[in-house]
Amino acid sequence: MHRAPQLTFPCASEYSWRAWEKAYEDHRRKVQSAQPLVDTCAPLTFRHLQLKLKRLKLEEERLSIIQRDNLLLLEKVASVMRTRRQAGSKNNSTHRSRN
Repeated sequence: MHRAPQLTFPCASEYSWRAWEKAYEDHRRKVQSAQPLVDTCAPLTFRHLQLKLKRLKLEEERLSIIQRDNLLLLEKVASVMRTRRQAGSKNNSTHRSRN
């Protein structure tokens, strides 16, 4: 069987070989300079979602209600402590039956 002589180029002509080699070199250069496409940074956090103004407002209202109740309780305790206790605190009234 007779075989055709092999060319040293994988393509049929030298022009095709040079075009293929140039394209391959361009490809290799692009591969070497390629940057990663996956974003590994943390996602953006928006300030209005992180601060939660509504929660702060509700917490402030709750603390003001607690403070007001504490002051009222303190006034009641102070008024009880200020008043004179009677030595005989027994009720002297007689119990009357309704029958």
